Amino acid sequence: MTPNPINVMLVDDHAVVRMGFRMLLQGTPNIRICAEAEDGESALRLCAQGLPDVLVIDLTMPGIGGLEAISRLHSKYPELRILVLSAHEDTIHPRRALKAGAFGYLTKRSAAEELIQAITHIAAGQMYVQATLAQRMMVQQLAPEQHPVDILSAREFEVFVALAKGGSVNGIAETLHLSPRTVGTHLYNIKQKLKASNQADLTIMALRAGLIDP
Repeated sequence: MTPNPINVMLVDDHAVVRMGFRMLLQGTPNIRICAEAEDGESALRLCAQGLPDVLVIDLTMPGIGGLEAISRLHSKYPELRILVLSAHEDTIHPRRALKAGAFGYLTKRSAAEELIQAITHIAAGQMYVQATLAQRMMVQQLAPEQHPVDILSAREFEVFVALAKGGSVNGIAETLHLSPRTVGTHLYNIKQKLKASNQADLTIMALRAGLIDP
């Protein structure tokens, strides 16, 4: 008896990236691409029409962003299995993603075989984190101190990273589909929480945390 295929939804704002993963996964026995979305809002709308077995999502996307999308999806559909497939290779992004409700985390440098393995594990209800990241996260858990950026909300964290990369208030507002005033409010709150004086301080913090490349 042939097992039912694992229905997978791909969520990434780059159509070429989705096409690459679709071509990879469609050639895999027992995995079927049931839907695709270009951002978090679209993923939420599609999930309202029917849940996939596994939702594979990027973190850096326009609109509500990956972390906020994961949080909303997990809140509305706690049974949904979410796998993050991201370019971020630090340990803060995976910790935040798992805390928001993701079942697994892979970087986009992972081998194709590992992506298939992760989807299979998560569809079976098992968590899956890329081995190198899992090891680093475990080591960091032994340190008692909390990283300063851990106190930021999901939206504040996304604004923080964008600011640290040199983004302007207006540019970030356009990318995240927010008003410049809202981004300005987030900036004020971020600086207060992190005790930062200016955008340069935020960049230094992000560099030290490994959130952006030097």
